[in-house]
This record gives sequence, C-alpha cells and structure tokens, in this order.
Amino acid sequence: SSRTARSEEDRDSLWDAWGSWSECSRTCGGGASYSLRRCLSSKTCEGRNIRYRTCSNVDCPPEAGDFRAQQCSAHNDVKYQGQFYEWLPVSNDPDNPCSLKCQARGAALVVELAPKVLDGTRCYTESLDMCISGLCQIVGCDRQLGSTVKEDNCGVCNGDGSTCRLVRGQYKSQLSANKLDDTVVAIPYGSRQVRLVLKGPGHLYLETKTLQGVKSENSLSSTGSFLVDNSSIDFQKFPDKEILRIAGPLTADFTIKIRYAGAADSSVQFIFYQPIIHRWRETDFFPCSASCGGGYQLTSAECFDLRSNRVVADQYCHYYPENIKPKPKLQECNLDPCPA
Repeated sequence: SSRTARSEEDRDSLWDAWGSWSECSRTCGGGASYSLRRCLSSKTCEGRNIRYRTCSNVDCPPEAGDFRAQQCSAHNDVKYQGQFYEWLPVSNDPDNPCSLKCQARGAALVVELAPKVLDGTRCYTESLDMCISGLCQIVGCDRQLGSTVKEDNCGVCNGDGSTCRLVRGQYKSQLSANKLDDTVVAIPYGSRQVRLVLKGPGHLYLETKTLQGVKSENSLSSTGSFLVDNSSIDFQKFPDKEILRIAGPLTADFTIKIRYAGAADSSVQFIFYQPIIHRWRETDFFPCSASCGGGYQLTSAECFDLRSNRVVADQYCHYYPENIKPKPKLQECNLDPCPA
C-alpha cells in the first residue's frame, strides 16, 4: 500500500496544483463547474487535467422552463435550410441523450442542432444524471457527481423506507338503482407511486382538496398527461379498462371515485406509498419529583403531526403499526442533601 501511495504521489508531482473552480454552467436546477491543472513534465502526465463538480443545486422557479427547451428555442431566430422554425426539445434519446435534438413545431422534422447540450442539462427527464462535455454522468439524489445514492420509496435520499407505508387494496362496485358513483380510495397529501387499474364499464374521476381547503373535481375522459393541483397524472383509457398513475408526491388530498356506466360490475385495484405523517416524539424530562435529597424524573412520548407541526391525540400514532412508541427514560435528579 505504501508503494501504491508513493506511485500516486510521483504521478501527481508532475502536475501543477488544481486551479480555481469555474463559474457554474447554470444558476439553478443543478449545473456543473470545472477546475483545470497543467502538466509540468515534458513527458505525458498520467491522469486528468480537468475535474468537475455539481453546483447551483437549488430547484429553478416554475417560470424558468426546461433547460433543454431553452437551448432549442435559442435557434428559433436562426434559419434552417432557408426557413424559420419554432423548435421544441426531443428528450430521452436512448442513443445520444447529450446531443441537442429538437423538433419543429407542427412538423415531423427532427434535427440535431448541436452535438452537445450545455453542461448541467439532464440526460433524461426522470433522472438527475447530467450531461457534461457531451457525456452523461451519474448524479445521486444527494446531487453529487458520481454518487450512486438513491431515494427510497418514500422519497427520502438514502432513506430506509421507514417514513411511509405501502397501501394496497381492491374495490368492487356495489350497483344499486339510485347510486351513480362511489368512493374508491382516499389518497392523502404527500403520497407517491400511485397506481390504479379499473376493469369494467365504470369511469374514474378525481376530487382534490389542497391544504388551504380549495376543492376541485376532475373528470378523465381521454388518454394523456394532465396537471391537477400541480400533480402530474398519467391516464390511459381502453374500452374496458382505465389505468391511472401519479408519481407524486401528491400536492393535495386526492379522493378517487368511480362513476358507474352500464349494469356490469367494475373493480379497481390500487397501490401507493402513503407518508407516515404522525410520529412519536420523545418529550423533555418532566420536573424532578423532589427539590433536594434525591428524586427522579421521567420522559414521555407524544404524537406529533408532521403536516401541521403540532401535538395530536395518541390514537393517530397507533394507526401506523410501523410506529413504535419510545419507552420512558428515567434519571436521578436534585441529589444534593436537603438543609437540616
């Protein structure tokens, strides 16, 4: 090991020190910054003369738009084959995700307008991996280059899955003459990886309620992607089946309902990860049982609502079998002898 360390030291001694970091390639949304070093030897130096790191790892405001789309639209005022086009991004290219491919609005024309996208552009829309110098580089959920750390099912980076619970079930319609619709399942704010499959002649629709109490109702009539209360919904409609997916996290409380159509029964299978919003929290030690001469004091546990940041009745925490109530702690206190 000492020989290895020495050879690395010898190799690095041929290089000048690393220079300062460049300005970030983006101001938000995750960009890249680089640092350079010079080879001081007349021979070829081993290793890299450039290194990268991530920067500006804060989310962009919604009005900023997609970074790849900005790069495509920058070509709108440049003629292509003698004509102006409005260019839209072509994302998730499996062959070359780091080239700037754009499609002309309203036409089947797809053109590579640049061999490389700008550093910090996402390789794929559903991933943090970013293009740097035309190559797709792995980025973990901790926003670090080369990191393989991933989110758990609850959306916690490098989490252990303990902050949410898997909910799955099935609903079967109970038809009656005076019943036009029914509730399938209520899915609370913050839930993730929602998937429902309806089989039969019924139709799914949504009722939502934001944390501010604003209610809305949304019918789903055709296949496509929709934005409901800032949650992106993917809906597929078939003659005898409907599939609804929401990656989440939900930005409102969703109630999924079924509207009956025809006399045949319908069934809905559902699955999602629900956040555990009530957790036990250990209290501070209670006052000492004696003011002198030695007493004792205990801690307790209270049920805490993570959404409203307040203490609630214990029954809310008992609802989750994953929640284990911490045992009270005991310690001695006020050990000084009492005055005569």
